[in-house]
Amino acid sequence: MSTFSQSEIYELRVYEMEFFKPANVLHDYFQKALIPALNRQGIHNVGAFEELGEALPKKIYLLISYPSMQAHQKTADQLEKDTQYISDAASYMTATPDQIPFKRIESTFIRSTKGFPSLVKPAEDSEVFELRIYESSHEDALRRKVKMFNDSEFEIFEDVGLNTVFFGANISGDQMPCLTYLLAFKDMEEHKMAWSKFGPHPEWQRIVNLKEYENAMNSITRVFLKPLDYSQL
Repeated sequence: MSTFSQSEIYELRVYEMEFFKPANVLHDYFQKALIPALNRQGIHNVGAFEELGEALPKKIYLLISYPSMQAHQKTADQLEKDTQYISDAASYMTATPDQIPFKRIESTFIRSTKGFPSLVKPAEDSEVFELRIYESSHEDALRRKVKMFNDSEFEIFEDVGLNTVFFGANISGDQMPCLTYLLAFKDMEEHKMAWSKFGPHPEWQRIVNLKEYENAMNSITRVFLKPLDYSQL
């Protein structure tokens, strides 16, 4: 993948929740401490989601967008000096182990690509989000799949109503090499309608059998999410 100056870095945190433990302390931390502190640093459009349905273990997703990896490091350093954040986060930071509602945090970093360099805030009425992870067999296969998006698929998405929030190639995580993106819809009906237009689209029909993109992807993970009340997406 070529180097370019306009890429963003996305941190996707997944909190795996414990059974039967109230999550209030975590939600309060996000809503009253972490997200306001990030906003004060110029980090906006922080997404907070939970999975649709009744999947177990329950998971909470936090999406944070940074202009660069250096900005992520600077933000982490600034949080340690932010007296307002320290005060607002006190009940979370001093919680005892039995009060913490999650078992572990998985943190993945994703770098945007030239075809979709910046996060786009979805429509206000978006209530269904689709997180998709495409795994490839090796780095060159991933490069070719990213190129497929950069050269053609983003335009197809726009044509058919697949509203992209962010897109990028993962630079850390447990499913690498892979890419990750997030789509937003008003409801499942809009989701179904948009995807029904994708397969028959003439540009997709043109590129799907090109030799260049053969075996560029070998696995898809799909998760449906809904925004929490305090989500900024």
